Amino acid sequence: MAGHIQDRWYRTETDTDGKTVRTQTDRYGTGLRYRARYVGPDGTEKSKSFPDKQKRIAERWLAHIEADMSRGQYIDPKAGRTTFQQYAERWVAAQTTDVVTRSAVEMRLRLHAYPYIGSRPLSSFQPEHIREWSRALEDAVPAATYRRVIFGNVSAVFTAAVDDRLIPRNPCRAASVKAPKASPGRVRPWTAERVFAVRAALPERFRAMVDAGSGCGLRQGEIFGLPVDQVGFLTGWLHVGFQVKLIDGHPVFAPPKGGKVRDVPLPQRVGRALAAHMENFPPVVVTLPWLRPDGPKVSKRLIFTSHEGGACRRNDFNAYVWKPALVTGGVLPAPAPGQRVRASREDGMHAVRHFYASVLLDAGENIKALSQYLGHSDPGFTLRTYTHLMPTSESRTRRAVDDVYEAAGETGHGPQTAHAA
Repeated sequence: MAGHIQDRWYRTETDTDGKTVRTQTDRYGTGLRYRARYVGPDGTEKSKSFPDKQKRIAERWLAHIEADMSRGQYIDPKAGRTTFQQYAERWVAAQTTDVVTRSAVEMRLRLHAYPYIGSRPLSSFQPEHIREWSRALEDAVPAATYRRVIFGNVSAVFTAAVDDRLIPRNPCRAASVKAPKASPGRVRPWTAERVFAVRAALPERFRAMVDAGSGCGLRQGEIFGLPVDQVGFLTGWLHVGFQVKLIDGHPVFAPPKGGKVRDVPLPQRVGRALAAHMENFPPVVVTLPWLRPDGPKVSKRLIFTSHEGGACRRNDFNAYVWKPALVTGGVLPAPAPGQRVRASREDGMHAVRHFYASVLLDAGENIKALSQYLGHSDPGFTLRTYTHLMPTSESRTRRAVDDVYEAAGETGHGPQTAHAA
């Protein structure tokens, strides 16, 4: 055994006759008697103290430590004293993902994890603590899908702590801990009547945003960050290369979600709507930092801007422009005096993007092309999201047989002729 047990109450001395004797120390009878000492993998001495009559327990503890070191499974007992928040903040700062993603993860942890579990040391976590936090999260965050994202972020922090040998296992993955289930709701695209009703209810300055979303499948941030030179009025293509994002409350230019720069077909009607908008509201050169608030400045001549002539801000637009249009357009009921318009995530601006997908699928567009136009990283995700909107095999069968019968009827060989045969 490389380590050893120190007895603080006695010391071994040699008397005048050369004999070894044990004598009491000044600490005899006070404090913890035994100290198990060893040298850790980092070359520094570690120790843990035990009370009187627990020497065998100290020896077993030391043997367990040395066995873990020999198997490569050693975890420094002091490392687990780091709190969840202390470690999570370091983990977020070290992520190599884009600044937009890091900012979103940091916000979720700050709002929904730190207030509940941030001050608890990593080594003290048990599955029951995660179950309690998950239950509190259910009360604080109604959307199941968003709770699942938050839970995944917290679990990722614990997984990293396991990899860094701070804790032996991830409490989020215990058998008794159930991650929030994904929302079972399907995408229910708006009807064309609803799309145009909301468009008409918007202030004239923002109406063509609906055309960019429902006619080209752009996300809200991509609409806000659409420059004039990316719209090919003559070529019939629209290049999606930028978006406006909020990072710590500051608007910045950034690539599209997931870095998926893409080209989408520009329908003539949408092109004319954008051209008419630009005639009524001339584009404005907007300068914003790139990717992060302290990033290099980038200037773009944007098609859509706020009343003040700057970049549109998501929160302000949703609260003061989009939601009132939903009420006027009959999508949401008018709030009672003194109350806010009720929350309705499915009726956010993303709804016109779902409408675009439904139109293309109904027209027979294939999933791979739709996935490319929407900027999805995986056609499988597009299929899972919109598969229920695709024409079913039963519908295709009925249509195919009906087409045959119609063709036969035109030549004088209708169903009756076929039946007689």
